[in-house]
Amino acid sequence: MKATAKDMRFKTKEILAAIERGEEVILTYRGKEKARIIPISQEQSTSKDKEEPLFGIWQTNKRVADVNAYLDELRG
Repeated sequence: MKATAKDMRFKTKEILAAIERGEEVILTYRGKEKARIIPISQEQSTSKDKEEPLFGIWQTNKRVADVNAYLDELRG
């Protein structure tokens, strides 16, 4: 399926329905392909349970060694 930037704005529900059906959506802007939207497979969607490593400046920050504890402290 091809969709324009305007379609993304006004026909979001239809585009998401196509993605849920397993279709690939090519996003165009001024007639040129700019992006490809593909459905997330079942294997990728379960990867949320895996612990993600920190990156960038957070990688060496000892205060956030346990990300969940750090966020709980911030929220508390």
